[in-house]
Amino acid sequence: MLNRRCNSKKLVVSGGGTGGHIFPALSVALEFRSRYPDAEVLYIGAKGRMEMEKAPAAGFRVIGLWISGMERKLSMRSLIFPVKLTWSLLHATAILIRFKPCAVAGFGGYASGSTLKAASMLGIPVLIQEQNSIPGKTNKLLAKSAKKVCVAFGGMEKYFDKNKIVMTGNPVRKEMLNIEDKRDEAIRFFDLDRSRPMILVVGGSQGALAVNRAVETHLGFFRDEGIQLIWQTGKHYFTQAGASVSAMKLDNVKPFEFIRRMDLAYAASDLVISRAGAIAMSEIALAGKPAVFVPLPSAAENHQMINALAFAEREAAWVIRDNEVRDQLAKVIKKIINDTELLKRYGENIKRFSVKNAAERIVDELEKLMG
Repeated sequence: MLNRRCNSKKLVVSGGGTGGHIFPALSVALEFRSRYPDAEVLYIGAKGRMEMEKAPAAGFRVIGLWISGMERKLSMRSLIFPVKLTWSLLHATAILIRFKPCAVAGFGGYASGSTLKAASMLGIPVLIQEQNSIPGKTNKLLAKSAKKVCVAFGGMEKYFDKNKIVMTGNPVRKEMLNIEDKRDEAIRFFDLDRSRPMILVVGGSQGALAVNRAVETHLGFFRDEGIQLIWQTGKHYFTQAGASVSAMKLDNVKPFEFIRRMDLAYAASDLVISRAGAIAMSEIALAGKPAVFVPLPSAAENHQMINALAFAEREAAWVIRDNEVRDQLAKVIKKIINDTELLKRYGENIKRFSVKNAAERIVDELEKLMG
């Protein structure tokens, strides 16, 4: 039951900038709403970022803060950052005072820091969900005033108060559950040939430049080897990818700016090539798909490489460094794509990293905070 001192079922979730923050936030918001259909859930994001589109599409009211990341080099943006930070904190405080939530859940991203800081100042219970094996600086600071810290990796006592840590796993989109029965639908949806191997290439919601360039370089290889590709390029590379595919008259490569039915993309695939963001890895593990991870080298404290190596050490994935992907991608794929026993073993191993009910566990913790 919700806290009697909280006179309504109101929850604020905040997180954004990338799908790695947005999809966990929406998963928890949807789970909370499924338990309390009359609940009010407000999403606080950053103006101009992807959450401003995704949250309303999922049926949630969203308010955007004027906030962005801090640039390390001296520029007009770095000079104006303190103004943005102060304004976003004041705006978040005003929103929370008006909305009067029973709890606030933060999932990372620009807006999450201001929102959680404001909630702590107002005495509203705060829960943090940290997706990665190495937390960002913002979450480390905010965790000092948070009531609970939900994590997906072990050993997080190095960064957070062990009495606040709850192992929940990373919440993923509900449609990612039970994709085993969707393969026939997926083959029809993407117009694929079931007799040929299929690879899903996904660089995250924003795309991945090195991965995209490597795929484009080897389009001839995929054609000659009879390999089908579902290729999520991100918006910045989509036009170029489409032009290259058209110029080569390839019917085996299907580029998409953004794949809305990721459940079907996973269901159709025999192998996934992906960045090593925590949420992407959690979804791939849940799907039980063998993967080649290309960690983003600029990720904070190299956490994507650490994430990926944890899987590779258990024979659950292969890892290619970002600066080697153009040279190594075709070689690695050629070695493994037709070895069904190898793919099966890696698929079974990666599934051991999956957590099916992470969103439910996090909502359980929110209920405790609420009373």
